[in-house]
Amino acid sequence: MSDLLIGIDIGTQGTKAGLFNPDMILLSEAFEASRLIRRETGTVWQEADDIYGSVIRVIRELLEKARVKGGDVAAIGLDSQMAGIMGIDAKGEAATYYDSWLDTRCKKQVQVMRSRAGKRIMQICGGPVSFTHGPKILRWKEEEPETFKKIAKFVLPHGYVVGKICGLDAEHATFDYTHCHFSGFADNLRKTWSDELLAAFGIPREKMARIVSPFEIAGRTTADFAALTGLVTGIPVAAGAGDTAASVLGAGLFEKDSILDVAGTASVLCALADSYAPDTAHETMTMMRSPEDGKWYPLAYINGGGLTIRWFRDNFSGNPPASYAELEEEAAGVAPGSEGLIFIPHFAGRVLPAMPNLKGSFSGLDLKHGRAHLFRAVMEGIAYEYSFYLSVLRDLYPGSAYTRLSSIGGGSKSDFFNTIKADVLGLDTVSFIAGDTALAGSAVIAGCGAGLFKDPKEPVLKTIRERKRIHSNPAAHEIYKTIAKRYLKTLKIQNSLYGGE
Repeated sequence: MSDLLIGIDIGTQGTKAGLFNPDMILLSEAFEASRLIRRETGTVWQEADDIYGSVIRVIRELLEKARVKGGDVAAIGLDSQMAGIMGIDAKGEAATYYDSWLDTRCKKQVQVMRSRAGKRIMQICGGPVSFTHGPKILRWKEEEPETFKKIAKFVLPHGYVVGKICGLDAEHATFDYTHCHFSGFADNLRKTWSDELLAAFGIPREKMARIVSPFEIAGRTTADFAALTGLVTGIPVAAGAGDTAASVLGAGLFEKDSILDVAGTASVLCALADSYAPDTAHETMTMMRSPEDGKWYPLAYINGGGLTIRWFRDNFSGNPPASYAELEEEAAGVAPGSEGLIFIPHFAGRVLPAMPNLKGSFSGLDLKHGRAHLFRAVMEGIAYEYSFYLSVLRDLYPGSAYTRLSSIGGGSKSDFFNTIKADVLGLDTVSFIAGDTALAGSAVIAGCGAGLFKDPKEPVLKTIRERKRIHSNPAAHEIYKTIAKRYLKTLKIQNSLYGGE
């Protein structure tokens, strides 16, 4: 019986794949590192053939490791990195490289789009203009016109791969709606391309792929793809979602008013909402669509937030570095607020709201401060940023009752870090043990699209189990409320020192 599911995550660092049974037990997994091409400062791209080839190879490895037949696979779901874009020709073949979200060559176009229609783009798309689809498309139009002419449709990496897997031409190419906030040209609320925004920047509507649900079965595996991977012909392939959208779905964010902390390399705070509320006032929360139609994932993040904790340990805790457990034990002896020390975690600029010139810093250093104070301040700085995000969420959704923070990712294993977040935010924190939530999310999307599951909730929740609950300390929260305000003042002062507004 064909009842196994494949989830594929085309990430920045590499392509991962997981093979799941109907109970969402992981049977095998595979990984292939990406080949990121950097020829000069500001340029980062991937060759389309590298991406497609990696998908072929990880699928083949999955089947070999699990010792299953290709005919046992019931459906395939894919996700990929969200803010980059690429073009395909009329036959569905790559007309460009994949222009990574890390590539900053479209700086001029970012400024043009911001100055000409920044607020309007935020209203219609739900996300601010940055190094995302809109400016990248505009750069091709203005600086590489011959390439632009060859492009029949603009697609995401997983959209390109789905087309290759299923033999789709450009007219059948897909752009799933979890990416509307990054598009620069899509009407997020209506799930269609905005004539107003396309006209404002002279982008032909016919170059934009049709906007679809991630659950839509975009096509089926061809005989050629089956021969390359060991699969069989005719397996349903879902249109798929963005990697963050798949990750959040796979993390089990299903209850309204829930807040999710993804404590990984980036520090992401995400909520679940049932209405569209573009953040034109603060330009902080990005309105990402959930794969489930009618639900939204308003989110903001610290780029490299989790990395700052490792940075401190590796560089300032001795040689060899102290363990996290040792540092946490020391920091637990320091009072909330680190005796006046404030840490800014934005080493590469603040992403949301945009403060690209901001740098990381410690402020308020005194001779009484030691490594315990500094380590605690690093964790508190991340929590203060979360506190600001939470205030924006409450402004956007005043009727919401946020009472609990769910935490996943490597940082969620730290009870000390979770306690700081609970006390700064004034919310009880629950940490969960989960596998790769993007792989699980994509596999479940495929299972729903193919009719194996009625909805994503039940199969996703099978992959997650609660680890520990930590209650917020009201007294500590009162102390932190004052310091969180000082953090924001310090952040603005620091930003002005580096040329920010």
